[in-house]
Amino acid sequence: MEDSVISRAESPIVEINDLEKFVLTPAAQGVTIKCRVTRDKKGMDRGLYPTYYLHLDTDESKKVFLLAGRKRKRSKTSNYLISIDPTDLSRGGENFIGKLRSNLMGTKFTVFDNGVNPERGKHGHSNIRQELAAITYETNVLGFKGPRKMTVIIPAMDEDQERIPFQPRNDKDSLLSRYQRKNMENLIELHNKAPVWNNDTQSYVLNFHGRVTHASVKNFQIVHENAVDYIVMQFGRVADDAFTMDYSYPMCAVQAFAIALSSFDGKLACE
Repeated sequence: MEDSVISRAESPIVEINDLEKFVLTPAAQGVTIKCRVTRDKKGMDRGLYPTYYLHLDTDESKKVFLLAGRKRKRSKTSNYLISIDPTDLSRGGENFIGKLRSNLMGTKFTVFDNGVNPERGKHGHSNIRQELAAITYETNVLGFKGPRKMTVIIPAMDEDQERIPFQPRNDKDSLLSRYQRKNMENLIELHNKAPVWNNDTQSYVLNFHGRVTHASVKNFQIVHENAVDYIVMQFGRVADDAFTMDYSYPMCAVQAFAIALSSFDGKLACE
């Protein structure tokens, strides 16, 4: 998918005093947080298990690191660890802040924070993990190279513009299960914006306002159906292993980064 304008705008100045708090807090209303994702494939197994890094997209001289993510090896399903330390991507480390897990088909994903699994947590345990987002990809049965259809479910916000904690005790109450049952109380349903076919370029086009320079099936924008011009998140390629990722209220960095990671996953059905 191509962009119709080529010019780059940087992120507004963002003060980060507490990285863990910043990456889990939704963007302020009226502010778009502009970021860059880089993919590192160097090393023996990095071709299969690249590391992804998220930085604020600011002046190159001062790179502001936000998050790192990497697919876990020997996991039955795709399972990405997300860390606030670029050098520590271990499950047990204190920098582990969240994870992205797929179903067996690789078409549905859930984003968790670093709380404990409810099956292991004590009843009434306050540290039961939260589900931060769910992503579903519609399988493209005919194998067309067209744009993929994504649905993103995130917890809703309260009157103070803070995320309502979503801590299901079992799979029956998960974001994906609630969405399947159409029980959307305190949840927000988002979709990727449908691109428009451009006869001149013979391709599907979305306007990324200069933030994306390379056509790719992985480029997408996430919107609410009642406000399709308000971009909650957008992601797209600017070089072979570099992508821009911008997010706005009510999304936070961990949610947006995990959604971007899900789009890298090798889902043949959706390519």
